[in-house]
This record gives sequence, structure tokens and C-alpha cells, in this order.
Amino acid sequence: MFTMPAPRVELKNCDDSGAFYDVKFKRNPQGNSLDKFLQKDGKLAACKMLLALRNIIKESVKSMTRTEMKVSVDKKKSGSPAITLSIGTSPMEISVDIILALEVRSSSWPASTQDGLKIEKWLGSKVKQDYKWKPIYLVPKHAKDGRVLKEDTWRISFSHIEKDMIKNHGNTKTCCESNGVKCCRKSCLKLLKHLLELLKAKHGNRRGLDKFCSYHAKTAFFQACVLWPDDKQWLLTDLETCFQKFLDYFLDCLNNAYLTHFFIPTYNLFSRDLIDKASSDFLSKEIKYEINNRFPIFELQN
Repeated sequence: MFTMPAPRVELKNCDDSGAFYDVKFKRNPQGNSLDKFLQKDGKLAACKMLLALRNIIKESVKSMTRTEMKVSVDKKKSGSPAITLSIGTSPMEISVDIILALEVRSSSWPASTQDGLKIEKWLGSKVKQDYKWKPIYLVPKHAKDGRVLKEDTWRISFSHIEKDMIKNHGNTKTCCESNGVKCCRKSCLKLLKHLLELLKAKHGNRRGLDKFCSYHAKTAFFQACVLWPDDKQWLLTDLETCFQKFLDYFLDCLNNAYLTHFFIPTYNLFSRDLIDKASSDFLSKEIKYEINNRFPIFELQN
């Protein structure tokens, strides 16, 4: 994440999800480096800023000498906030996503987050309070209005807090430490992410699997940690049982078309506006097949 501190900003909802915003400056001091990205109506142009960063990165890549590692900038993906670099050569090539993010510090988070982050019984009230004092980030992302994408909108991001919750995931401070009980939370998350990746690789973009991403798995993981907050409910020795329970929860979310954003409960990531029933049903069928046949897709990989 390539972060830029933003002056005091005014956020205005641009849809009903509570996740997407138009951004304006409350006060715009002279000489602000972001002036050139303001539209006539005073809104900060997300697309223009993203394009400027992309051009800077492309020029930097061009200036690299031939003796340095091979680096190229991938083609722009429609609607994606990421600028992807391909580094190295096959079969050792890796991809790195650079995401522009505005760092916004405020005395309070947007109203849409008020009923989110229900971690009191999982990580504790003090941890929640500490998170609430952290800044939020805004990334360039098109809001969807029916079938039309709105340009120059920003989506709120809590990736820094999500990363911390995954790292410090225990109900007790000693969870997974050298002298503590080992849990299988992170293993369950990795398995679901891997399962989704393999199914998407197997079927390509057919049957709507391209609509699903690792963020769905991560969101379901956080919700599951709240449902089962105790470390004893995720013992490493019970990995198979726990993963099955986690998958059952994910399937329920698919079948009910209901997986709320962990920080913004008004934002349903599985709503029919975002993911159609046919795509959800197909993924559900594929996951059930893997469960009933003891995950042959994992064996095929080996």
C-alpha cells in the first residue's frame, strides 16, 4: 500500500453501502500538492491520481538498467485499484500489487462503521478502542450504481487493522506463542483461500467464479472468529473439524446471499447486486463436492 497523508477531508456517501465515498477537502491550504487532482466541483479525482502514480512507476521501471532484475508494469485491470508489477522471469516471476491509499486521520470513523468490528468477546474491548483510534485509508475504487460504475470514487479500507487481527488473532495473549496453545485459525483461513484459488484456476472465469476473491474468505474468517471467539474452539489438533465448521459457515453465507463487511455491516458482500445466484450456487456446489470427496482438488495440486 502506497500511502499519502491527506489534509482534513469531508466524506460523502456516494451509494447505500457505506463503503464508497466522494472526497473533498474541508480546508484547502495554498500549495497543497493534491490541488491538481481536484475537479471543478471540488471532489478529489481518484482516477486521475491513480493514473499519475501509474505513470511515475512506469517511468521508474523504464529507467532501470538492464543489469537489474526484470520488472514490468502489467496492463491496467478495469475497476482495480492496484498497479501490478511483474518481477523476475518465469518460473521465478512474482507479482506485486501497489495500491494508492489516502491516510485519513479523524476523531471518529464514518457513521457506517458504528455497528461493525464486533470483537469485544473475541479480542476485547480495549483492543477495539485502540483500533478505533487508528486512521482509515481510502483507495481508488469505482462504486457501482446498478450496472453503471461511478468513476472517481473512493472505498474505505481497513487492511492495516485486518492484518493486525490476523497476526494477533488469539482470545488469549499467548495463543500460538512458543509457550501458548496452538490454534488453527490462520490455517483455516489459508485453506479456504487456497480452495477458492484452485477452483478459480480449474474453471477459469466461467460460471462466475471470478466474482469471488480472497477478501470474501478473509471477511468470513473474521465473522467466524466472532461466532467462535474462544481459543479452545480452534485447537490445532482439531484442524479438520474446525475447517469443516468454517466451510459450513461460508456455505451458509453463500446460500443466504449474506456476508456483511466486518467493519461496515450495511455492506453485504454477497448481495445479489454484486454476485448473482447462479454464481453463488455453482461455487456452493463445487465446495460441497470437495467436502464430500475429501478435497481431491488439493491432491491434484500435488
